[in-house]
Amino acid sequence: MAVERISSDADLDAILALEEASFNNPTTREWYEGELKRPDVCFIYVLRAPAHRVAAFCAFWLIAEQAHINNLAVLPELRGQGLGTQLLAAIVDEAAHRGASEVTLEVRESNTAALRLYAKAGFERAGVRKNYYTSPVEDAFILSRKSR
Repeated sequence: MAVERISSDADLDAILALEEASFNNPTTREWYEGELKRPDVCFIYVLRAPAHRVAAFCAFWLIAEQAHINNLAVLPELRGQGLGTQLLAAIVDEAAHRGASEVTLEVRESNTAALRLYAKAGFERAGVRKNYYTSPVEDAFILSRKSR
């Protein structure tokens, strides 16, 4: 398995398919294309597996000394095999390497699998964003951890 920065349109196509399979409100191609034009701020990494060009992905922003994870997803058929843990560890390391002292994110309060993943990786609840998500409307937990 390898974690690499997005490198092709085929990677983006696979990310968009994974978004569709994973999220109620998937991020659009236009958003990703716009973010890819800001390579000094937006970082998109994929986890490659032998039978999958993109088994998982993570997009994060790096602003000053804070990395903010926008999206992280694993192919549904590969969940529960530690790929999310592996990718998240690589992202935290990459953020630290690039100068981030903290990593933050939002997660649906009902997403127990993601909450377990983030807790296992050392993230702690830092706050709540009321009605942050739509379809359905739901609060988001703000999670944070030091990257170093």
